[in-house]
Amino acid sequence: LRYAPNPSPLALRRRLSPPAGAALLPDRVTPFSYGADDESDDHPREECGLVGVVGHPDASSLCYLGLQKLQHRGEEGAGIVAAGGDGKLKSVTGLGLVADVFGDPSRLASLPGPAAIGHVRYSTAGAAASLRNVQPFLAGYRFGQVAVAHNGNLVNYQALRSKLEARGSIFNTTSDTEVILHLISTSLSRPLLARICDACERLAGAYSLLFLTADKLFAVRDPHGFRPLVLGRLPNGAVAFASETCALDLIDAAYEREVEPGEVVMVDRRDMSVSSACLVPRLPRRACVFEHIYFSLPNSVVFSHDVHERRTAFGRALAEESPAPGADVVIPVPDSGFYAALGFSRESGLEFQQGLIRWHYSGRSFIQPTQAIRDLAVKLKLAPVRGVIRGKSVVVVDDSLVRGTTSSKIVRLLRDAGAREVHMRIASPPVVGSCLYGIDTPSDGELISNRMDLEGVRREIGSDSLAFLSLDKLHGIYGEEAGDYCDACFSRKYPVLPTLPEPAAEFDEE
Repeated sequence: LRYAPNPSPLALRRRLSPPAGAALLPDRVTPFSYGADDESDDHPREECGLVGVVGHPDASSLCYLGLQKLQHRGEEGAGIVAAGGDGKLKSVTGLGLVADVFGDPSRLASLPGPAAIGHVRYSTAGAAASLRNVQPFLAGYRFGQVAVAHNGNLVNYQALRSKLEARGSIFNTTSDTEVILHLISTSLSRPLLARICDACERLAGAYSLLFLTADKLFAVRDPHGFRPLVLGRLPNGAVAFASETCALDLIDAAYEREVEPGEVVMVDRRDMSVSSACLVPRLPRRACVFEHIYFSLPNSVVFSHDVHERRTAFGRALAEESPAPGADVVIPVPDSGFYAALGFSRESGLEFQQGLIRWHYSGRSFIQPTQAIRDLAVKLKLAPVRGVIRGKSVVVVDDSLVRGTTSSKIVRLLRDAGAREVHMRIASPPVVGSCLYGIDTPSDGELISNRMDLEGVRREIGSDSLAFLSLDKLHGIYGEEAGDYCDACFSRKYPVLPTLPEPAAEFDEE
């Protein structure tokens, strides 16, 4: 994530506007969240995706393919670092989609070797993209080279950075990931595994990490397990890691298991031995529920659950809780609303139809000069199928509703296409809080459900009716596992609170 430099406590307090009765954050801290920059895509954005391969002669090519499959997790920059046979790490990073960054075959050809890690990212919304923040980061220190790729967000980043700078550290990026490299470099522990553990003991927040050296690959997950990270094996015995199993499927790696919360897995490429250690004491599991609601691809297994089955269950529960009497047809908001709409259709008995067609090649509507042109750009991205819509009472199922901008435009599109009624059904609870743990969400003031009650939101988007999946119903779907998931964006109950730097603070001597 990119952060505003040294925000004042007053400025931070002003960005937080909790609803009455919500679980409050400490007085002088707030999520580092930013408004989305594309009005035609009213969803939170995942920040990063990771892939790592060790023990295959074409490791960088496999990383490239895996990153292609994880493109939905980050579209602004991509990079790969490979460990060559000469023991040196080499890096290629760039701005744009994976295919753009590695469109020149010579770029992948420059990354030979049996081990590699890769990364895709979004930059902070509203801020210019910067090549210096594109990962993996590659650094040299007194014991050699190390590369790191990170998915998540450190809620004590500002405090750690201030302490490191006070002791003389110089930073080249505005990414919280660079703090991790500094902590490893300044650790007095040996070997690197101990340095990684020492560094991670100082981290707070969400982190799934891949580290690469000349002869080893390390995979690390934070003690709460906020962000996903999985392990698989290729037919030749090579080991692969990825944010989602869909990337493993693409490169013919068989999914074996999750990297457990608080675990570090080490693979030595010299003999392909795999060892595991407890990074830090395991804390209560808090996996991000939005991975199942929206972020992950439906053909992935995330947190040991099939994503498409979770979304279908959300839709079924939504139909039980908030049916639409008299409706004729159920349609999804493509693409992420598909399985929830399918579940709603099956539970309600209403016909399922693809009433909106998504076109994936229109570019970003926020660059258009006027609001009228931006509204036309939405029609380019989402086109109604008039034969499905005309004269019908339509139930529209979406995975989430964040700012309300897309939903209001969809309602207008459907009415213009001849819909008699439009009933919006949202397969998740109202989003009332920004995320602290690696998701780019709008500020609290931009979250429509944080500003309005249900009827106010309905009037704002213009639908005939509106219903969300309740938080209790969502918890019911997970049963005994409900407490293992972070739902702070719905409940404002944050498992790990952020800290700000203290003036002139120093590391405690140990």
